[in-house]
Amino acid sequence: MPVPGTPLAAALAAGPVVLDGGLSNQLADQGCDLSDALWSARLLADAPEQIEAAHAAYRRAGARVLITASYQATYEGFARRGLGAEQTSALLRRSVELARQAAGAREGGWVAASVGPYGAMLADGSEYRGRYGLSVRELRRFHRPRIETLCAAEPDVLALETVPDADEAEALLHAVEGTGVPVWLSYTIAGTTTRAGQPLASALALVAGNDQVIAAGVNCCDPRDADRAVEIAAATTGKPVVVYPNSGERWDPRARDWSGGSAFDPARALQWRAAGARLIGGCCRVGPDRIAELARLLGTVGTVP
Repeated sequence: MPVPGTPLAAALAAGPVVLDGGLSNQLADQGCDLSDALWSARLLADAPEQIEAAHAAYRRAGARVLITASYQATYEGFARRGLGAEQTSALLRRSVELARQAAGAREGGWVAASVGPYGAMLADGSEYRGRYGLSVRELRRFHRPRIETLCAAEPDVLALETVPDADEAEALLHAVEGTGVPVWLSYTIAGTTTRAGQPLASALALVAGNDQVIAAGVNCCDPRDADRAVEIAAATTGKPVVVYPNSGERWDPRARDWSGGSAFDPARALQWRAAGARLIGGCCRVGPDRIAELARLLGTVGTVP
């Protein structure tokens, strides 16, 4: 078990570390209404205790890394709800504090501040398409303010997650420069390409030689696509691989609902680990029960009391 204060990068060198699962599905199971464009980020203002309870459920299940509720939290998104910059900054910091309260009470836990893609702010499913018509410079300008605010709250790592194309990945990597906070980069994919259609190997090549990036891989994709993606990430980057697919169900942004059956099998984690995965968990529709089984199979920690 990692001791308090161990950097996440050092823990990854020692063996697999279990991530949490989907925050939104756990909040829904707790009775929260997520039918808002801000999704789970709305609860940072309206029901922060629900977010902390969701984090705690994954911590009890054996997750060592808790990802904050800031995926869809942006200055632009909160401005549309009438919140000023100071209020938004406070909510972004709160996202880190809530995860820290759930993770820090027990030794060996880390907090990953979620930095979702530009498409998450649009709340129209654009993160599964990419190509917003913005330049790398414009995307960097969008991401930098909230990255600075999240970093000020002292997370252990920034999760640059659900990135749909290499242009936005490039912007994000520029936006985190000089923060001093380690990051992981994870693309959302279809098959062996980004959602924008670029070969995953080419997209992941952006992180080669970047010491700020402690892991790279994929998330919020079909678990079956993750099998090959882990191999590509390990071969391309030479870094520990992060992998946390969704359940395999499909999200309909218009109906705001999921369809299809689940393909998430915790036993796949053994294959991912053998291929180089070191940060392993689940994304949308993967709950604490699946994370507990994953932790048991990986022999990490089991259930945390």
